Amino acid sequence: METRKLRMMTAAIQIENLKCGGCATTIKKGLLSLNAVKEVTVDVENLIVSIISENDDLETIKEKLAKLGYPEVGDKNTVLHKAKSFVSCAVGRIDR
Repeated sequence: METRKLRMMTAAIQIENLKCGGCATTIKKGLLSLNAVKEVTVDVENLIVSIISENDDLETIKEKLAKLGYPEVGDKNTVLHKAKSFVSCAVGRIDR
């Protein structure tokens, strides 16, 4: 029997447009839908998303955040990102 040792990666990403617990709920659900992501915590006050993942594909995680409306600080924060964040915020409030 072959055993594989998984290498876990942790990262903290500062994001735009994070307003409330509803946003945090949407972010957690969205990132946990990615196979490699095992844990997500969201610090609403400091606008930071922390993740634990089985791989180091941070770009996929950042792309998912941007698609949800929460781009990384320093990336483009377009009107579309802001609109998506308002919608995901509302959905997150319902899903809580």
